[in-house]
Amino acid sequence: MKSIDRRHFLGAATLGAAATALGQSSERRRPNRRGGRRGRVKLGISTYSYWHFLTERVPIETVIDKAARIGVEGVDILHKQMDIEEKAPLDAAGRAYLRKLKRHAFLNGIDLIALSIHQDFVDPDPEYRKQQIAHTEKCIEIAYELGVPCIRLNSGRWNTIKSFDDLMAARGVEPILPGYTEDDGFKWCIDSIERCLPKAEQCGVLLALENHWGLTSTPQGLLRIVNAIDSPWLGVLMDTGNFLEDPYDKLEMIAPKTVFVQAKTYPGGGEWYTLDLDYVRIAKILQKVGYRGYVSLEMEGKDDPDKAVPASIRMLRQAFAQAAA
Repeated sequence: MKSIDRRHFLGAATLGAAATALGQSSERRRPNRRGGRRGRVKLGISTYSYWHFLTERVPIETVIDKAARIGVEGVDILHKQMDIEEKAPLDAAGRAYLRKLKRHAFLNGIDLIALSIHQDFVDPDPEYRKQQIAHTEKCIEIAYELGVPCIRLNSGRWNTIKSFDDLMAARGVEPILPGYTEDDGFKWCIDSIERCLPKAEQCGVLLALENHWGLTSTPQGLLRIVNAIDSPWLGVLMDTGNFLEDPYDKLEMIAPKTVFVQAKTYPGGGEWYTLDLDYVRIAKILQKVGYRGYVSLEMEGKDDPDKAVPASIRMLRQAFAQAAA
């Protein structure tokens, strides 16, 4: 073996180190745009796509199997759909079930990407809000056990319209509870979410507040909450189907804060309403802000999900590819 000239070696090493340092310096100077055009979204499927509360519950394992066959990267779990009591404490049996789900997903090459939970912070009773905070903290623990990086939060609503069917007939708009103001509701919600943040940070689980019914039914209401808290552990969950009128400008308003996307489709007509959404336009809205996280399908149509879900995934793939072209 020929000996290496020491001066040649040291010179090359010095140049290499300098180039590496220059590259690192350039990276540090480059603004953080969450990947910009270089990134791509990953597609997932919400377990809700196979169970709309109206039929026999579809097991999470079944949805994982179907997602693996379809070829998406992740599954978004609806908490109510799990084989554990929603409101009960997380016990040893519950933790064993969660570990089983985690193993099943891993063996199928599926990431568990979100946990969609239900809780309600819009209530004048401090004890009730305390219970809702405790429930949310338990759900953060569930996400941590599963290795899920974020949970879906709702603000809650006034519950002056008791039936969800009636609420949908009213386009999601309900009267404020007599004797209170909208500001009261925002104060309760902001305070409750702030109390959940230490647990979220401890577990490394991001809270994603959805544009849902109640205080977050408008982009202004959603952003009022998120901007008031201003925490790295709180972001926006963009549900593409929850702004019922003129959605695109509203989606554009919340896009910069979005950390997770649930994409609604309605094959066969929706369970409560139907929207004709332009997903190329939505993809461009997300692309504009450099979003490259997950887009999770929520198929809310009445068609057979074994046909409607794969068709919806094909449509989303095509829309995001077209937007990026």
